[in-house]
Amino acid sequence: MTTTGAQARRQIITEHVLRHGAASGAELAELTGVSLMTVHRDLDELARRGVLRRFRGGVSALPSTVFESNLDYRLGVNTAEKEAIARTASELVEPGMSVMLDDSTTALALAGLLAEQAPLTVVTNARRVVDLFAGHEEIRLISLGGEYSRTHDSFLGVPCLEAIEALSVDMVLVSTSAMDARMTYHQEQDVVLVKRAMLASGTRKVLLMDRTKLARTALHRLGPLEDFDHLVVDAGVDGELLAALRERTDVRVAPAA
Repeated sequence: MTTTGAQARRQIITEHVLRHGAASGAELAELTGVSLMTVHRDLDELARRGVLRRFRGGVSALPSTVFESNLDYRLGVNTAEKEAIARTASELVEPGMSVMLDDSTTALALAGLLAEQAPLTVVTNARRVVDLFAGHEEIRLISLGGEYSRTHDSFLGVPCLEAIEALSVDMVLVSTSAMDARMTYHQEQDVVLVKRAMLASGTRKVLLMDRTKLARTALHRLGPLEDFDHLVVDAGVDGELLAALRERTDVRVAPAA
């Protein structure tokens, strides 16, 4: 394999270790086509993010519930697909609307585009989205409080739920960790409760999902796909699955960059 960029290389390493459970540094150096020293730097960074666990001479996989919730990990995964989905989803938003965004990295990518649709009211529990719009004159920003989660860099818990339930917005845009042709899922109960409350507060509901999250399940059911008005996916979704999804909701495929 030829040498790749650091982000792509770390994704290759992560997927290989998750598939096999563990791997040695030498094995990963051969896989990625870089030096053993470079691989060790990659492993140090992945361990720092909470994605993998280091041991002498190699690395092993953490349970999926640990790393899939880690914001630092999610920010480095499938970025091109998330940006494409964000661009397509932004076409659903019109000036003057009130929109609610969850703490997903796809919603964060979308937030970066929404200033172009101002004036807007933006409601969110994601700290980085709050930072993005703080001080923006044409964005009315409503921050949902609650208990701060370092893992998600967002606010969750009962105070967050109560704040959501007091609001009604034109559109809610969320992502989640898994879905099949009928149902959406997430591995964490607290996150499911917040997302459900968000969806109940919106007139229109939009689901943002890159292809790595499809044809999967997780521990907790979020809700049936047919409850969403729109599903935005990237161009890599299998055609047969795409047809099944279109039987249940409006599906918009984001063009590849």
